[in-house]
Amino acid sequence: MPSLRTLAAIPASLTLLLTPVAAGSVASARAVNPLLSQFLTKGRVPAVAVLEHDGDDVRYAEAGRGISRADHFRAGSVTKTFIATVVLQLAAEHRLSLSDPVERHLPGLLRGRGVDGRRITLRALLSHTSGLADFTEATRGSVPLTPLQAVRVSLALPSTGLGRYAYSSTDYVVLGMVVRQVTGHSYATEVWRRVIAPLGLTGTSFPGARTSLPAPHGTAYAADGSDVTDLDPRVAGAAGELVTTLADLDRFYAALLGGQLLSPRLLREMLDTRATRGAYGLGVFPLRLPCGTTVWGHNGRIAGSYVRSAGQVGGRHVLTFRVNTTTVADPGLEPALLTAEFCPSGG
Repeated sequence: MPSLRTLAAIPASLTLLLTPVAAGSVASARAVNPLLSQFLTKGRVPAVAVLEHDGDDVRYAEAGRGISRADHFRAGSVTKTFIATVVLQLAAEHRLSLSDPVERHLPGLLRGRGVDGRRITLRALLSHTSGLADFTEATRGSVPLTPLQAVRVSLALPSTGLGRYAYSSTDYVVLGMVVRQVTGHSYATEVWRRVIAPLGLTGTSFPGARTSLPAPHGTAYAADGSDVTDLDPRVAGAAGELVTTLADLDRFYAALLGGQLLSPRLLREMLDTRATRGAYGLGVFPLRLPCGTTVWGHNGRIAGSYVRSAGQVGGRHVLTFRVNTTTVADPGLEPALLTAEFCPSGG
């Protein structure tokens, strides 16, 4: 992981804007700015934006052209944290149990090679230990599917093994189906009612089949530079449909990690990674930084967009960054950015 001392200075030709909103922002600017320039050069992204909340201190920075603080963008698998939150709330209401087999709610759905819904629990879906193959391995995230079609694609692939951690978007498609079965409403309706509306996430939505983004928004670029701003969200469904903003994601993770959406017991359940040997909890995953601080959150990748939200337990300090393309060429830049913001001396 690169240290801040080894990062090059900002090239004068780069477009770089930092907007401090509260006292104390200037010190953070010195750490973040060189990293943002690296996203453009080493990361080979058109633009990057970061919004951080640390108590009452709010800091925003951007680099590159065609990106802004108020943009709506596709959040990909960050959607999973929203779905997991709803499932855990339903568990708190005793409308389901995390130990329920999928068969109890969706009889006959999961039957295939090495797959048996009578043995797969909701907890296994939440923690990606179900053994269900990821349907996007076959579709490459480019084919709009109904939930049932996505499950059928998954069942045609070899199981990854029940009890073994293997990240799979199919798990959350099935959880979306469970939410509908238990509540009588779509996952989109339940997330809106339980999370989006109570937190006032005015820029967050589940677009369904709507291919356009709400205004304002910039352009989303594929790896080859083509414009993929318009996209059918059914390529991801409950595993990655969400459209949102930087401010809304910061607010959501601050509320979640701050205990506003789940009881202390269920938040501990969400952050329990024993089943995956530290890799993943229930809809969130940890990253231990060089200074010893652990941050929790999720990332999301969908055509034309990559986003990462992270925060500390308690919700006082959270950060979301995004780029307006599908991938960051240098994988070391993301942990370096998180280290710069969550470690007082950069790790």
